[in-house]
Amino acid sequence: MQTHSTITALRSALAPWREPGKRIALVPTMGNLHDGHLALVDRAAHHADCVVVSIFVNPIQFGPGEDFLSYPRTLEEDSLKLAEAGVCLLFAPPVEEMYPAGATCQTQVEVPGLSDILCGASRPGHFRGVATVVSKLFNIVQPHTAVFGEKDYQQLMVIRRMVADLCVPVEIVGAPTTREPDGLAMSSRNRYLDADARARAPTLYRTLGEVAERLRSGRRDYAALESEALRTLEATGFRPDYLSIRRSADLEPPIGGDEALVILAAAHLGGARLIDNLQVTLQTA
Repeated sequence: MQTHSTITALRSALAPWREPGKRIALVPTMGNLHDGHLALVDRAAHHADCVVVSIFVNPIQFGPGEDFLSYPRTLEEDSLKLAEAGVCLLFAPPVEEMYPAGATCQTQVEVPGLSDILCGASRPGHFRGVATVVSKLFNIVQPHTAVFGEKDYQQLMVIRRMVADLCVPVEIVGAPTTREPDGLAMSSRNRYLDADARARAPTLYRTLGEVAERLRSGRRDYAALESEALRTLEATGFRPDYLSIRRSADLEPPIGGDEALVILAAAHLGGARLIDNLQVTLQTA
């Protein structure tokens, strides 16, 4: 596996992979890799001849008081995992390489509407930072395919909308959420959980499952279902940002007859902010 920290070096290394018939896939990450990230790498390998993984802790997607400075940076350990997984190229640029004029002077990309709800409401500017850095990575790597995890469902939707709106020739592939045996979605931020919080954390996914079962049983009082679920989380010690039932296609509130829904939640527990979601298909006939 080759590792590069500059755009020029990465583009030179990718040049041989641009021969006719060769495909390049990109897996953007912030590092501190776990089995969920490696599942994205495996998915990417099924779509391309060369898999590129980027590791970049992106300052412009963190808000004031968030964990940019303390976010775990484990490049050496991550590099070993990626090499064992058969990754072709690792791109690990410093902030100065990605934002040479400074982050505050960076041209930014924004996806209106989708970026302002749910996580976007509680983390203003977050998805602008995500869309900007992903747009830059697409221009730097010029992949045929990019793979993102469905755990960050709203992020996946934002990126798909950005690619469609800007006519970016990249196929976006969503990969299922990788979970611990007790159902907790794998996340780099799970390391912020102490033993007590870790024991309670699977309640988030279980609560989503309970909402899904009530929907399947015929309930359509969405606001009441959301309120019940929020009370369950609060009783377990969570501090929810939101729990919301939305249409899976566009994250709009559901209306009568909608079959494809997604239940999304974000909640603080101990020192971690956890997010998760569960898609559900209803029988409306």
